[in-house]
Amino acid sequence: MYKLSSLGWNSYYQNMFREFENSSLVPARVVVENKNNYVIFSEVGELMGELSGKLMFSSESQSDLPKVGDWVLVNYFDEHSPAIIQEVLPRQTKLSRKVTGAKTDEQIIASNIDTIFIVQALDETFNINRVQRSLVLVNNSGAKAIVVLSKSDLCNDIEDKLVKLRERVGDVQTISLSNVNKNGIDDILTLLEPGKTYSLIGPSGVGKSTLINSIFGDELLDTKAVREGDSKGRHTTTRRELVILPNGSLIIDTPGMRELQLWSDEESLNSVFPEIDELAVHCKYDDCTHSHETGCAVIKAIEEGELSKENYDNYLKMLKEVKYLETRIDEGKQYDTKNRWKAVKKEMKNFYKKNHKYKKG
Repeated sequence: MYKLSSLGWNSYYQNMFREFENSSLVPARVVVENKNNYVIFSEVGELMGELSGKLMFSSESQSDLPKVGDWVLVNYFDEHSPAIIQEVLPRQTKLSRKVTGAKTDEQIIASNIDTIFIVQALDETFNINRVQRSLVLVNNSGAKAIVVLSKSDLCNDIEDKLVKLRERVGDVQTISLSNVNKNGIDDILTLLEPGKTYSLIGPSGVGKSTLINSIFGDELLDTKAVREGDSKGRHTTTRRELVILPNGSLIIDTPGMRELQLWSDEESLNSVFPEIDELAVHCKYDDCTHSHETGCAVIKAIEEGELSKENYDNYLKMLKEVKYLETRIDEGKQYDTKNRWKAVKKEMKNFYKKNHKYKKG
């Protein structure tokens, strides 16, 4: 048995639930997404959930279906029957990326998260570009971002790396920690509030599952050592799972992601590169791409050494990605609209044919 507030229920979800208050539906939170069913927590306890036919067939994409962290409304019958998921409540926040490959679809990593810890190791894999890319996704999600620098026990130049990181990401909250000597673990613990939801993202091998075990105080999640030679991790977490911690906070562990293809807009990108956004106001052309134009304030700042070349290159790479994504999404919307009109015209044509025959008879 769980209190909804202990699972993260707040006034936002209560407002979303108002239209269903007089129905037989009860709220539950998705803890695990399996291939054909879900593990959900509710006021009646832990349940197995299955999609209703209506929800399954009315969903236009995978992102419309329940994901880990979602609040869903279910019909509950008894402890011997699965709960039937009828509705997914609108998400307060959602962490998404573009699916891998050529398709232009959204993949929701997790939803309804208050704070996301971006975990980056302080070993040979230290990568500020990846931190910035993660920040774009987190800013687009609506959640708060905190950068966690793990494996501090393996780093002899922490201060140098911190200086470089701050130069690139500004005043984003940053915590250094070691899962070996436990330095920094208390700094994480003080941030975790009961009823709030947190998530960890980062590549395999940076210590996400080990960190959760350190916080939990037990071997809750399986862990594996990184490969020798390149410090690259092996995938330990194979599915997303929401875990309730001893202090009442909730955390979502996610599998290590080798690819972080952007699912974001230009506003979220600019929020990670405020200095470039500020310079862009002074560009000669409103539609400046900051890549070759005469009178570009961004290029001028690079030439005069006022702007980091590494920052600029990473920004430009992601800007092209975001522009391409926006184009593909617009094309998809136009294609869907065209197909809907075709379907409407076909229905109208069939209607008039039948109506005409009826009048003739």
